[in-house]
Amino acid sequence: MSSGPDSFPAWPKTPRLFREMVITEKIDGTNALVSICAMGASEPEDEGRTHWETVTNSAFTSRDGVLWEVRAGSRKRWITPENDNYGFAAWALANAFELSKLGSGNHYGEWWGKGIQRGYGLDERRFSLFNVGRWSGETLPACVGLVPVLDSGGTFDTGVIDDALWDLESTGSRAVPGYNRPEGIIVYHAASHHLFKVLIENDSQPKVIRQIA
Repeated sequence: MSSGPDSFPAWPKTPRLFREMVITEKIDGTNALVSICAMGASEPEDEGRTHWETVTNSAFTSRDGVLWEVRAGSRKRWITPENDNYGFAAWALANAFELSKLGSGNHYGEWWGKGIQRGYGLDERRFSLFNVGRWSGETLPACVGLVPVLDSGGTFDTGVIDDALWDLESTGSRAVPGYNRPEGIIVYHAASHHLFKVLIENDSQPKVIRQIA
């Protein structure tokens, strides 16, 4: 974008509020990223092999004749098995071949389960992608899940949002059925491409105040 003397800082288009929304369960874990890039053709003898490259701090895996680079990140930084975030980078390295099936791009999700925030009573950790509109259970790699969808396709409606939050609080987590302390919901507003969260507990308090308390 030009920043010269003749450039004009145009006001962005204002999206319409009453457009499609998708409501998903907000899982209480840690933000995680899998970044994947197709690097070109791989050697036939390398098919199925994965190795870690310390220069780039990423894994390389060969699948279907293509060399794929797989990197792991948290909310604000790249991570490695030596400088990890609850073991996510080590997990991504171990599952690089399967994760490469997500294809090129940045794939964001929640890394959650044992020892992370609520824990959900799990003995293992899971990676659940946020982009539920792109993926289905049939197209996902076996090692990856999706955040649970609570409502989709309807027009933005605060009543529907309130009902989804109440139902989640009343009946428990969809991510782990039987777990009765879900955190809240995420509302994706399609027209603005923005995500908004609503917490079951202390939603009116800023995060810093909740942490101090």
